[in-house]
Amino acid sequence: MQDKLDVINDLIDNCGISFLGSVDPSGFPNIKAMLLPRRREGLKTIWYSTNTSSLRVSHYRTNPHACVYYCDPIVFKGVLITGTIEILEDPETKKEFWDDDDTVYYPKGVTDPDYCVLKFTALTVRYYSDFKSYNIDVSALPDS
Repeated sequence: MQDKLDVINDLIDNCGISFLGSVDPSGFPNIKAMLLPRRREGLKTIWYSTNTSSLRVSHYRTNPHACVYYCDPIVFKGVLITGTIEILEDPETKKEFWDDDDTVYYPKGVTDPDYCVLKFTALTVRYYSDFKSYNIDVSALPDS
């Protein structure tokens, strides 16, 4: 199991982008390419920053179900994590996850009302490698 986790963590840290999914008001899945997460606690908790005004945030306000997918298409490895998203807009959290380069996206700085943090909490993990899929028990995963 630890070997798989090492490969998955390496995959996430080096894939360059991730794909974040939401459910629209009609019940259909939507997917969006995102920059890599701001922070992770292993596979259990993943934080992203995004625009409060984004379509994805409006979806999560209505339905917090989400998924995130990381892959390396060259070697056909990927990991799909399903869970829930919490939208964090409190000043302490925004400051904790702020990066000075964020002013490109949020010109008013850390207090920009269009800046928020998404906290993804995993419920399921499915890993694909070597033409096989593996379900990984989230409750058995380490926190970091």
